[in-house]
Amino acid sequence: MPRLGLAFFILIHCFCIKSSAQQLTDQQLKHQGQYVMVIHGGAGTILRSSMTPEKEKAYRTALEAALKAGYQKINAGSSSLDAVQAAITMLEDNPLFNAGKGAVFTHDGKNELDAAIMDGKSLKAGAVAGVTVIKNPIMAARAVMERSEHVMLIGKGAEQFAKECGLTIVDPKYFYTEDRWKGLQKAIEEEAEKNKRGNGYNPPGTGYPDYKFGTVGAVALDKDGNLAAGTSTGGMTNKKFGRVGDSPIIGAGTYANNKTAAVSGTGWGEFFIRNVVAYDLSALMEYKGLTVRDAGEQVIKKVGAMGGDGGLIALDQKGNAAMPFNTAGMYRGTITKDGTIEIYIYNE
Repeated sequence: MPRLGLAFFILIHCFCIKSSAQQLTDQQLKHQGQYVMVIHGGAGTILRSSMTPEKEKAYRTALEAALKAGYQKINAGSSSLDAVQAAITMLEDNPLFNAGKGAVFTHDGKNELDAAIMDGKSLKAGAVAGVTVIKNPIMAARAVMERSEHVMLIGKGAEQFAKECGLTIVDPKYFYTEDRWKGLQKAIEEEAEKNKRGNGYNPPGTGYPDYKFGTVGAVALDKDGNLAAGTSTGGMTNKKFGRVGDSPIIGAGTYANNKTAAVSGTGWGEFFIRNVVAYDLSALMEYKGLTVRDAGEQVIKKVGAMGGDGGLIALDQKGNAAMPFNTAGMYRGTITKDGTIEIYIYNE
């Protein structure tokens, strides 16, 4: 094909892709200026063709319940922090999601949990990482923010702090689910097969698209106009060496600022950390004047250009929302100030 013709083809192809994405966004977010909460339950290879009607219904029901839990707080005049915590707690308690009860397993057969929460009004934040006995890590993250002088606590120290705060401590067996255990065995088998072929060492999870996703998150806007964001995750299947992803890192997977937006990410954490995704979205709004939707699309595009996958949810102080992602699907939902709920799963 002549160079001019090839260039024209590429231009038209890119325009069509962008136009399709634009149309999808407009169709999904039809209540701009009215949203008070957005949640996500993870991104990845989520296809309608591989989803049974029963399982899809279960996911939709779970997302709706989380939205209602958060909305109840907002509608009662509680803070956006209360709403975020309420919604994420519901998702942490549901084994469908990679957080809390449904957390994935590390290479050593353990469940290591991370979470973060941030207040858009004060810019205070709290996070925990690598915890194994805290039933609801999002509650521990909030306790760190409100009851300590720190931002992040990890491992045994975070667990001791949670105990002293009176949070629910459980036996590690509480987090076990058969599906997640089978996922670990499959990941270990595939890693062993790859090493047998002589392809060399590859960090666990990075070779397996479906094993590196799975996070829950929420962003909310309360009646006082304050934003909050929270994220919780079980991390990456088959991870080693105490790996921590972007979820508990303020500015990477979680961020909130009343001047701009509240953000929660999901996806390949290493790329979200390297791109400082959540703060980058905020900075694009504050310093370049981008809308929350344009900023969201731009930061996910940067993640994709570097080779990473995932998505995010974001909400600004005017009630405008964004839910961009570059994977086959992302569990996500919104609720407006009048209680209208929208649930989406696939990229269609």
